[in-house]
Amino acid sequence: MKAVHLAAGEGTRLRPITEDLPKPLVELGGRSLLERNVDTLEAAGVDEQVVVTGHCADEIRDRGYETVHNPVYDETDMIYSLFCAADAFPEDDDLVISYGDIVYEEAVVDALLECDAPLCVVVDREWRRLWELRFDDPLDDAETLSMDDDGRIHEIGGDTDDYDEIDAQYTGLLKVRADHVDELVEEYRSLEAGADGYVSIDTTAFLQRLIDGGWNVEGVPVDGKWLEVDSTQDLETYRELYRSGELSEILSL
Repeated sequence: MKAVHLAAGEGTRLRPITEDLPKPLVELGGRSLLERNVDTLEAAGVDEQVVVTGHCADEIRDRGYETVHNPVYDETDMIYSLFCAADAFPEDDDLVISYGDIVYEEAVVDALLECDAPLCVVVDREWRRLWELRFDDPLDDAETLSMDDDGRIHEIGGDTDDYDEIDAQYTGLLKVRADHVDELVEEYRSLEAGADGYVSIDTTAFLQRLIDGGWNVEGVPVDGKWLEVDSTQDLETYRELYRSGELSEILSL
């Protein structure tokens, strides 16, 4: 099994911290997000990992990680970065994909690895607790996500102002079953490039495209045990909770 960490973005909402530092190297509790996630995945049995770099790539390479570079990171999005690593995807094993600005417990990874659907997506049922820490109005940043009784996702990533349209929230951690990895690459390559010459589609829009095309995309429900670090406000909130010992109520570091 192999994991791809998406770490190419500029992290503009974390400036000035990320002026000279990739977002996944931001520290929480004395260790970087990337270091924590690499160790967590290794502990769960995912011992082959590659990091897609962009902004301040040398900072990640110099720490000894296997890397693939997205040279147009400042013009493209996360899905483009993912498929920069297509040649490094496993041939006969599952592919785990992890955003670079999240951190999660081993139990979350274990739940993901137990899922046997063609595409498994970790979703948080207790998302409001985290969003209420981060936003004055959780709906300002929330997206639609609807699942049936079997856990199959039918809608993801739409704008909403209605809590009834949200069964959970997408976390940025997913797994593609071995027999669908090549098909995933084919789906991406079928997309048309924009006027700038690059394919431009965000991750949830790509997932929705797969769902509409008949893919079985299954939600892996968790209740917390992860965080997203997207802004300086997020980081300040988590660091204060860590200092006070209250962060462990959300995530054990």
